[in-house]
Amino acid sequence: MLDDGGLLVVEMSPATGQISRISADGREKEVLAQTGRPNGLAMDRAGNIWVAETRQRALLRLAPDGRIDTVADACDGERFLFPNDVAVGPDGAIYMTDSGVLEDDLAPNGEVNPEWYKLPVDGRIFRIDPASREVTCLLSGIQFANGLAFSSDGQLFANETLTGEIFRIASQGRRIPFGNVVATPRAMEEVKGPDGMKFAADGRSFHAVFGQGDITVLAPDGTVESRIPVEGTHPTNLAFGQPGSGDLYVTEASTNTLQKIHVGVDGLPLYR
Repeated sequence: MLDDGGLLVVEMSPATGQISRISADGREKEVLAQTGRPNGLAMDRAGNIWVAETRQRALLRLAPDGRIDTVADACDGERFLFPNDVAVGPDGAIYMTDSGVLEDDLAPNGEVNPEWYKLPVDGRIFRIDPASREVTCLLSGIQFANGLAFSSDGQLFANETLTGEIFRIASQGRRIPFGNVVATPRAMEEVKGPDGMKFAADGRSFHAVFGQGDITVLAPDGTVESRIPVEGTHPTNLAFGQPGSGDLYVTEASTNTLQKIHVGVDGLPLYR
């Protein structure tokens, strides 16, 4: 969510592959850049847009003047596989998930491989220093690392799409279970699980559950509090509206829409 009420979105289809700005009233769209297959994005206080770019397998920085810079594409000499989501941390570093499987294997030509569940997956979470460009792997072995977000006390939470698990990353890369957002067990070939996530100002967390058609709300203790249905079956990401609005904006892939849902709570301010 931008200060003027507009929104930044990614368009991942092979025909677009772009980053766009949507006006506050939803009537106008401006294309800011075409990068290939942008996935997650976050903005820092200088107005730079940090982009997890899947096609280029890199973390990009889109400057306010339109320049695009590849900041990182590997860790310890090993190329990224599937950059997915990104967040600015309280320390000013950029945190990014890598889902751990090549796009061409998972979804050749933009269509999900019908035997995707047979692919080896090694999802990871990286910390990237924007000044030195040093890349550190915080955690590996995740079954499709996807959304991530910081809580009010600065702790990093992330999700594992193929298990439905939400977890916290503690010191030394320890993984602490927090909750699970999948309502019913996933069939082996079914694509279902948590995608984007955000924290509300009251400590609850909101999770877009791809393939389940809802936003699952977890209480501060990680238990499921409610499930908010969306129009469509594949919500991918979400963002809270301007302070005082109580609105939640959701991107939905099966209908290719941006939806607004009144949830009656503000979002936790994002780090910039």
